[in-house]
Amino acid sequence: MLNRTLLFGEGLFETIRWKPSEEKLKLHYNRLLTSAQALGIPCPSFEEFFNELMEAVSNHDGLYVKYVLLSKGGDYLADSPEEYGKLIVVKDLKPQPSSVSLCLSPYRRHSSDPVCRHKTTSYLFNLLVKRDAINRGFWDGVIVSEKGHVCETSTSNLLLVKGSRLFTPARDSGLLWGTTIEFLRRRLTIEEEYISLDHLEKYDGVFVINSLLLCGVVESIEGKALRVDLQAYGEIRNILKDCLWLPPEAYPQDR
Repeated sequence: MLNRTLLFGEGLFETIRWKPSEEKLKLHYNRLLTSAQALGIPCPSFEEFFNELMEAVSNHDGLYVKYVLLSKGGDYLADSPEEYGKLIVVKDLKPQPSSVSLCLSPYRRHSSDPVCRHKTTSYLFNLLVKRDAINRGFWDGVIVSEKGHVCETSTSNLLLVKGSRLFTPARDSGLLWGTTIEFLRRRLTIEEEYISLDHLEKYDGVFVINSLLLCGVVESIEGKALRVDLQAYGEIRNILKDCLWLPPEAYPQDR
């Protein structure tokens, strides 16, 4: 069996801030499973996934964990995967920013792109967006679709506040729906909207959301300052604390 992830980028991964609550870990697994089924990649059970992660982290906390689902099979492009492998990367979690500055990425995302909806190892587009932003002195770049709709950054979903309402770019704009925005959506009403780049400054607050930093304030885009709703930021951060560790007894033992 050849490594089709290496040959064709046919693989999936999840980036996890350890230790996650059981709900958060299952959100990671369910996204992995759903994408694996969509792409025809064999996938381990949740029990296998859970036990492999527990063995890899050796009961440590404050870790960056990446679980990579590898695809194995024939070397012809159109072959279907026949088996799976795994790669687990574990390292200390670096300090995460509480506020960031973004730029507009020069690279457009097509809203019908089937790949961007899955967290695949075909991550070169995201890499180029991130590298361009860092080289220009920004934390990340805002990706816009061919229709002019805001999608996401290379590593985060966007959450916007206006008054007492929360918004995020519509999924069919062309984006990856994150496990952290989903965790938040289960607790708060978040409306999906088609959002134009020039409308971002009209919101009371813009935040980046992902598993590692949880929630960060967007202070500016392309050097233009945005409004910051610190009260909303505090409330969102407080809710997202529940993404993190629960005592072992909180996990079901009948796996």
